[in-house]
Amino acid sequence: MWLTVGIICVALVIFICKYVFGGSGPNPFETDTREPLKKMVHNRKEKNKVLKQGFLASKVPQDLDAVIIGSGIGGLGLAVLLAKVGKKVLVLEQHDRAGGCCHTFTEKGFEFDVGIHYIGDLLEHKPFRCMLDSMTNGQLQWEPLENPFDQVVLGPLENRRNYPIYSGRTRFPEELKKCFPGEEKAIDEYMRLVKKVGRGIWLLALLKLCPVPLAKFLVYTGLARRLSFFFEMSSRSLTEVVNGLTENKDLRAVFAYIFGTYGNMPKDASFSMHSLLVTHYLNGAWYPKGGATEIAYHMIPIIEKAGGAVLVRAPVNRILFNSANEAYGVSVMKGQEEVHIRAPMVISNAGIFNTYQKLLPKELQAMPAIQNQLSMMKNGEGGLSIFLGLNGTKEELGLKADNYWIFKENNFDELVEEYLNGKREESAKNVPLLFVASPSAKDSTWEERSPGKSTLSLVSFANYAWFEEWKDGKVTNRAEDYKELKQAFIDSILEMVMENFPKITRDKIEYVDAGTPITNTHYIGAPKGEIYGADHGIARFSPELNATVRPQTPLKNLYLTGQDVFLCGFAGALAGALTCGSVILSRNLHLDAIGLAKKMKFLNAKLKDE
Repeated sequence: MWLTVGIICVALVIFICKYVFGGSGPNPFETDTREPLKKMVHNRKEKNKVLKQGFLASKVPQDLDAVIIGSGIGGLGLAVLLAKVGKKVLVLEQHDRAGGCCHTFTEKGFEFDVGIHYIGDLLEHKPFRCMLDSMTNGQLQWEPLENPFDQVVLGPLENRRNYPIYSGRTRFPEELKKCFPGEEKAIDEYMRLVKKVGRGIWLLALLKLCPVPLAKFLVYTGLARRLSFFFEMSSRSLTEVVNGLTENKDLRAVFAYIFGTYGNMPKDASFSMHSLLVTHYLNGAWYPKGGATEIAYHMIPIIEKAGGAVLVRAPVNRILFNSANEAYGVSVMKGQEEVHIRAPMVISNAGIFNTYQKLLPKELQAMPAIQNQLSMMKNGEGGLSIFLGLNGTKEELGLKADNYWIFKENNFDELVEEYLNGKREESAKNVPLLFVASPSAKDSTWEERSPGKSTLSLVSFANYAWFEEWKDGKVTNRAEDYKELKQAFIDSILEMVMENFPKITRDKIEYVDAGTPITNTHYIGAPKGEIYGADHGIARFSPELNATVRPQTPLKNLYLTGQDVFLCGFAGALAGALTCGSVILSRNLHLDAIGLAKKMKFLNAKLKDE
């Protein structure tokens, strides 16, 4: 018996080593592709020549290696990885500009970002930073936020408590201890747990990369939970863990405040997911210099250099399959006509629900393997965004390069549950949480581009069902009762903003509009208006789900990338691209990114010595 167990253990170690350290395919990070910084382009027409290349059948490159549906960072990032090893890739975007949630729009002279508010883990020697430098040939620059980078505001005006959140692995807990004397033990234990969980993320990637039989063995023997603290803690809610650490309700709230970055109230959130966000920002927070469009603007030329293209106004209406149920291309609607595009590989960044429920033929949707994956996932919560254009500089308006998380009180679960389950007219008057950021204050090029103006991006959540009855209306001119409901949300949220930013008054507001869940459906293709893809609740982080929902779908030649493959947000979607690229190129690109960081650190040290 023990001999058998020993043989199984040795075989397991060999398999894990192979899929963690092995790989014979091409490495997109093999060479240092960084170039000397070029002068930034601020001219909108010039940038649009890259970002707004409209679809025509004549623009489709010949002899494609792959077609990718969706130009969010999960699709665009994967296209760059493939292009760097010589693959000719076509990226198709249904919107009129590339970038997905990394795009911006301009109204009345104000430029607004729609999804990039702050990104962590971008110290120069870190793998994430080195990978992004490589994927933009060194042209994407980053601006550090203030320290503290987040401000947590709890309670009504007459009993308001403000807790600054600092970056720095030692400073973060030290500053918390100043705010909560006597809670040192709870804070230290919280830090120990989030760091330990973060170190266990490697197994999530492994379950998606290794052969299915090995993944199932790790899951059903219970080894996945034993090998990784990430999975050991994944079934515990954020509320359960923080309530076990302290009786102080404000400290519990500060431990939990960042749940808005993945969209689940603390009682429904996995502590493991939450820990990843906390560790993501431990070393600081950054914003792209020049705004969010810089990301796509510097990635697209790399795709084009390899013979590929990124085309917009290209709604894919179905994926094409042969009689053997193998994907061989996509169909794009051009007016009333279908244009068929052939490729040996189809990769969807449109999300698991859009891909399986809208782009597959009915008979393939009904496959047990497809239905099994769908049954494991559910739609995330709808997002509500308000875009504010202001007359005045950041100094005049009291704005900084930081973020505010404003909550009505410290009982997050009760507040959010009551809000989302309430009647829409009542909930519109009592929004319990609000994220406030000023893209203009974070970007050092803003004053040059838009002197005397400022912007605020305000984000909260909203129930898709509140707005669903208007989903088929014209996006720019929906019914009057829809506009009235939207205005009710705007009015109550503006009151929250003006309470916390006294220099912002109504006479300073030059432009205001809101994007509701059905707005998100129109512009970013979110089925239920969600901003973080499929739901990131506790069920999302079971070993079984992560061994089942993988880049390779049950259909040959069809792959998934982006948020629904790995995790939400910019970093999570890019990790989805790395994971999908690892499967396609038969090598572990996560490890290659770590190797790249080591190489760049050595090269930078050598340059300094010279």
